[in-house]
Amino acid sequence: METNPEMLDFVKAMSNPNRLRIIGLLSQTSLSRTEIASRLDLSPKEALNHLAYLEHVGAILQSGESYTLNDDKLATMARDKLAQEVPSFKIPSDFDDKSRKLLKAFLTRDGGIRLIPPQPNLQVVLKYLVQFFEFDANYTEKEVNTIIRRFNEDTASLRRELVEAGMLARKSDGSRYWRVK
Repeated sequence: METNPEMLDFVKAMSNPNRLRIIGLLSQTSLSRTEIASRLDLSPKEALNHLAYLEHVGAILQSGESYTLNDDKLATMARDKLAQEVPSFKIPSDFDDKSRKLLKAFLTRDGGIRLIPPQPNLQVVLKYLVQFFEFDANYTEKEVNTIIRRFNEDTASLRRELVEAGMLARKSDGSRYWRVK
């Protein structure tokens, strides 16, 4: 996967609550460092550090003592980097037409499980999910949860259903899981 340092810096800048609060303030009006520090109850040094980082990533501009939001840069980042179209998921061809139709109803555009269906429809969703586990591989419970979480947050229910359906097996103490042939 290709990394984009500019995007990583931007995401890092926006992941800090104080920086987001600064962006919020500057979206309303231009302010000085002192005014920003006062309104957000930050020390002048802390405000300066946040402002410097936001300026570094291009989210804000400084003109004299005043800081303003760089709307153009934010719009460009959103358009070019953040709004990349999510690729449409294609249902694997080894499912029959009825199963494919059912999966379309229960899967999101990116292949996630929208909701866990009741039986007998659950079997089709479990058959889809178990494909992401390798034969002849052992998994810890944490690894099983990590794989399932890519598709749905309810890892406990789906893990239990995979075991009960005989698609995954596990040691009695739950320390090891594997895909059943």
